Amino acid sequence: MSDRALASPRVVNIEDLRQLARRRLPRVVFDYLDGGAEGEVTLRENGRAFHAVTFRPRHAVSVSGVDLRTTVLGRELALPVLLAPVGYSRVMHVAGEPAAARAAGAAGTAYILSTMSGHSLEDVKAASSGPVWYQLYLLGGRAAAEAAIQRARVAGYSALVVTIDTAVAGLRERDVRNGTAQLLRGTLRAKLPFLPQLLTHPRWLASFLLAGGVPPLPNVVTPGQGPMPLVDVTTALARAAVTWEDLRWLRDAWNGPIVVKGVLTGDDARHAVDAGAAAVVVSNHGGRQLDGVAASLRALPEVVKAVGDRVEVLMDGGIRRGSDIVKALCLGARAVLVGRAYAYGLAAAGEAGVARALEILRADLERTLRLLGCPAVATLNQSFVDASASYEGESVKPRN
Repeated sequence: MSDRALASPRVVNIEDLRQLARRRLPRVVFDYLDGGAEGEVTLRENGRAFHAVTFRPRHAVSVSGVDLRTTVLGRELALPVLLAPVGYSRVMHVAGEPAAARAAGAAGTAYILSTMSGHSLEDVKAASSGPVWYQLYLLGGRAAAEAAIQRARVAGYSALVVTIDTAVAGLRERDVRNGTAQLLRGTLRAKLPFLPQLLTHPRWLASFLLAGGVPPLPNVVTPGQGPMPLVDVTTALARAAVTWEDLRWLRDAWNGPIVVKGVLTGDDARHAVDAGAAAVVVSNHGGRQLDGVAASLRALPEVVKAVGDRVEVLMDGGIRRGSDIVKALCLGARAVLVGRAYAYGLAAAGEAGVARALEILRADLERTLRLLGCPAVATLNQSFVDASASYEGESVKPRN
């Protein structure tokens, strides 16, 4: 897809990128990206929660320019948006993780690489001019994790992200009905039922086949056995559940900051702080794990209150517009992570699609601040929003 096709007015918002991704991808791949767990209640609530928060602008205020910069884990970012780890990105577009990392660096922000990557962590780090974090699953046990941590350290990754909400994989009913596991790891015979929908997406199919399909996981290398073959994520995650004891072990294995992702309660936030986390991510895994938990935005104030100024609080889940980012910052997040918002762009047009997604969010963010009469993201606080009763609590101070 050409850059011209991604430009306004054809692609105005993230939903436009989603529709492009839907047209380019076979249904089985699009549903993997787009879907959530069980009845997808939490998936929907992640987005709807933003609708319950309204703005309180300062009018008749001259704002000649706005400052979108923030600092996360000691690194200045050009905007308060990090690219979240998205597994199997290579299936969405063969350029995959290096393309997304490159776009993040060009935009002045950070990229977080998933363990479930089709490209080596060294290649992904080399692609980006910005900070890159590594999100670790304990696939293959501690020996494989220690090997990945050492590689990440040598490659120059600046933080380790540990996801705590995957004791087992959520029941993603779209994937079960579509037979996604059979497409990703099945035999050639098991893939035959997918031929009709694959053949109706020839450009995707040609690039997928020319790139070698789905390779083994290059960043999960068990000593003496080589890269782990692609496995059923349900089985793999059941063997890789993270406990607070693992966090203490990782604290010794990794000498940089650790970010704990998947926090939804004040109690878990305090556990993370006690285990040595430098930051926590309020997240329900994009509605892909336990269905029926709170939207991330609704859980955010409780976590912010629980940790105070001890660690930084980030948030992900449901963000599709710059105004969503502003609402999360007003309720106490230092920055947000976006996953599907950029993955739709990746699926639609590779690196150019990710760059367009970030451009859309940046423009939205700047416009929202101007309309609020706020000159900088660092001065946002709860006084700029009117939240429902479930969000009310102690006022959130401006970030330094």
